[in-house]
Amino acid sequence: MFNHLDAYHWRDYASMNEWVIRSGFPSLVMEFKDDWRDRAEMGRPFVFDRVILADRSASMLTFNFARFQRSASASFGMPGSAHWWMTMRNNVIQFTGLDISVGSGTTNTPVITYISRQEWGRRMLIKEDHEKLVEELYKLRDRYGFEVNVVAAEKMSRLEQIELAARTTIMMGVHGNGLTSLIWMKPTPRSTVMEFFFPGGFAFDYEYTTRALGMTHYGFWGNEYFTSPGLPQPKYVEGFQGNSIPLDGALVARLCLERLSLTGEVDD
Repeated sequence: MFNHLDAYHWRDYASMNEWVIRSGFPSLVMEFKDDWRDRAEMGRPFVFDRVILADRSASMLTFNFARFQRSASASFGMPGSAHWWMTMRNNVIQFTGLDISVGSGTTNTPVITYISRQEWGRRMLIKEDHEKLVEELYKLRDRYGFEVNVVAAEKMSRLEQIELAARTTIMMGVHGNGLTSLIWMKPTPRSTVMEFFFPGGFAFDYEYTTRALGMTHYGFWGNEYFTSPGLPQPKYVEGFQGNSIPLDGALVARLCLERLSLTGEVDD
């Protein structure tokens, strides 16, 4: 129930909201400000069996929001199941026609998906670094048999984006909306998100989401990377939104191999 929003403006420019809501909650009834006005003008109380209130402005006053800049972080300070998202994820994946087990296990052929922004016009890798990254990923494909996908999300249908993300073991790309598809990945010991930033810049958007879903996130600054708990402070440095983001493609490929080999788990 959106008491300040009309039915048109809850839709996003990528038309993903309606796809996810209709497939994830097919029996859900949505009401908007006109419906709210109808109820108010009837002058009678309405009783609901269960109500969850979401107030973004209230969440901004919490300690966790100050730490992570995520409105959901206040709720995640409370105990809950590590598999909280799986019902929603599985409903959407099943709606696409895939089996909900897709992407699971550690014995299937790994799938590496690089979501490129090189044709987007904003927040892009240095051209030579992008080409080097693609070259290094294809070397992994040729040597180890990994499936490698280099895609531009804006050229894919919603169905294609969800299907590919559901099969993906390692997703990577420059900080941007394309990484939202990580929510369709299946959490496993190998499931990883690699996010490329301009050196010195960082935002919690996809790091926090990755970790909340039980997966591992790495941020990259050129020829170095970091992961939780050793995270930098959020900062939008000059160059953050630019088209000259540096990246060591060979370093990315080496980390991919480590993650897919589960070397860290063997050492532990």
